[in-house]
Amino acid sequence: MPKLSQRSYDMPASAIRKLVPYAEAAKKRGVKVYHLNIGQPDIKTPEHALDAIRNIDTKVIEYSHSAGIESYRRGLAKYYQNINIDVDYSDILVTAGGSEALYFAMMVAFNPGDEIIIPEPFYTNYNSFTMLAGVNVVPITSKIEDGFALPKIKDFEEKITDRTRGILICNPSNPTGGMYEEEELKQLRDFAIKHDLFIIADEVYREFVYDGRKHVSVMHLEGIEDRTILIDSTSKRYSECGSRMGCLVSKNKEFTKNALKFGQARLSPPYFGQILGEASLSTPKEYFEEVYNEYVERRNFLIAELNKIEGVYTPMPKGAFYTIAKLPIDDCDKFCQWMLEEFNYENQTVMMAPASGFYATKGSGKDQVRIAYVLKKEDLANAVKALEAGLKEYKRTQM
Repeated sequence: MPKLSQRSYDMPASAIRKLVPYAEAAKKRGVKVYHLNIGQPDIKTPEHALDAIRNIDTKVIEYSHSAGIESYRRGLAKYYQNINIDVDYSDILVTAGGSEALYFAMMVAFNPGDEIIIPEPFYTNYNSFTMLAGVNVVPITSKIEDGFALPKIKDFEEKITDRTRGILICNPSNPTGGMYEEEELKQLRDFAIKHDLFIIADEVYREFVYDGRKHVSVMHLEGIEDRTILIDSTSKRYSECGSRMGCLVSKNKEFTKNALKFGQARLSPPYFGQILGEASLSTPKEYFEEVYNEYVERRNFLIAELNKIEGVYTPMPKGAFYTIAKLPIDDCDKFCQWMLEEFNYENQTVMMAPASGFYATKGSGKDQVRIAYVLKKEDLANAVKALEAGLKEYKRTQM
């Protein structure tokens, strides 16, 4: 057999999906699995957006412009303008999910061997995109005891080398549910100017910000228009993850011009996803209010119940719909697999994402899991019961 590429071996498995075979096997045994491992909401996609797909009137599914259908990009520009992000439709490149937007950003902004600073824990697939682009991740660890607040700027300064080319943040954060305030972002802005860096901001969860807080985009900050790259997606905003619709936004014309070359290489973004995405832009305010209230209720319930379990701690998320929980375990990968492979409570178990996969620092996060509160409260209650029982049983098996 011909030898496979080293790249294929180096490519990290997804911390979110690598345990899927064990979940599938559990289901075949008749065990109910609560999927808290992945940000797949059970919230309904807006009906009028689904109608746009159902009622599509075309005889040929054509390629679109490589940057995306113009009317969709104009609609996106209006969406951003309504939240005080002043961009033109020509500043927007429609992508196959936020994932492709991140990959394009890495390929355009950095050379192989360059370094990017990322506060950890971070979205596990950042490891994949940087590896494919040949970019080296330089992590700065945030701490669960501080609610995963942005590390101090002096910590960023200590990581600067002659290879540093950018910073990547997720705000609000997947996986922590943390959120950076305006003053923190201004400090990052000044740091980026001082060291001539790009700031890539993954703002997919901007609609999910709680307790009266206001989301501040990096594109609201003055003085860094030429070094700011925004990553966005429809997946969570409208609960349409399978549409794979994202976009790359930047006022840096040279960046956008070169990003389009990568868009041309894959020809065009998915046609049906763009139809769905464009229709979703007219989603009424009431939809978001209902979704927002539902997530607040789920969050408050889950965090309270988790913190009642002996040895468990999780901070209150400020945004998104995830939390990192610290458990009384020493190996989250082993424990999460055990919960699926060997354990059930009243014929139920929980699938979680081992937090070790959200860190670049080796050995970090081994006593943590990421939990997504994307299921209704009744399911969350059953999941917490199963987790509590699982922790007790797991402790006995380790004695």
